[in-house]
Amino acid sequence: MAPEAPLRALVTGGAGGIGAAIARRLVADGLDVTICDRDAEAGTDLAGTLGATFVEVDATDYRAIQALFDDREHFAVLVNNVGADQHAFFTDLMPADWRALLAVNLESTFAFTKGALPGMQAASYGRIINIASEAGRLGSKGGSVYAAAKAGVIGFTRSIARENARYGITANAVLPGPIRTPMVERAAAAHGPGIVADMENLTLLRRLGEPDEVAAATAFFASREASFVTGEALGVSGGMGCGAG
Repeated sequence: MAPEAPLRALVTGGAGGIGAAIARRLVADGLDVTICDRDAEAGTDLAGTLGATFVEVDATDYRAIQALFDDREHFAVLVNNVGADQHAFFTDLMPADWRALLAVNLESTFAFTKGALPGMQAASYGRIINIASEAGRLGSKGGSVYAAAKAGVIGFTRSIARENARYGITANAVLPGPIRTPMVERAAAAHGPGIVADMENLTLLRRLGEPDEVAAATAFFASREASFVTGEALGVSGGMGCGAG
């Protein structure tokens, strides 16, 4: 009997940070991974290193996203990881800031899921993993739009799980807390190293998480072993969701 072909996975925002860690883990687990990002240089380099495929797509371009799915066989696993944040108090935000952050963090999740679902439904199999945030459950001082978008991702995940269970498709969310990523490095550069200490103190474990720790949770949801898990929102946040003690 011929060996079963590896499952095809798409990781959005996969060129760096958490997305790159997820791509590396899924490749290590034997999946055929496509990395999607607007950073062509970083994405191409990573894909070459991993033996993955890279596709340059702007996560806010709905038509380009749909074309990606039209041009390829269906993906069995979709990881909606792409995201962006802007540290600012709500009173300092403008409508354009609101729209831009919702487009990257929430509307992109809609667009990629819209493209992936028909193939998953036809195959009666699928794994959708949405990278949300503990901010979506707890709120975020100086991150109201980000928190609102990630709360939307959590609700969207549970709705997709309800609608698609009959097709053998699961949908789950991973909720990182403060993770050691370029986003955190940029925050430290802009606001001083004290902001990192503040992030660490939000967790019970008093440290930043690592991208590989988020990737491990994502890999479980992507696996066949997670076949009876759907509609869940798993915090990978050092106990941040419990309240720091």
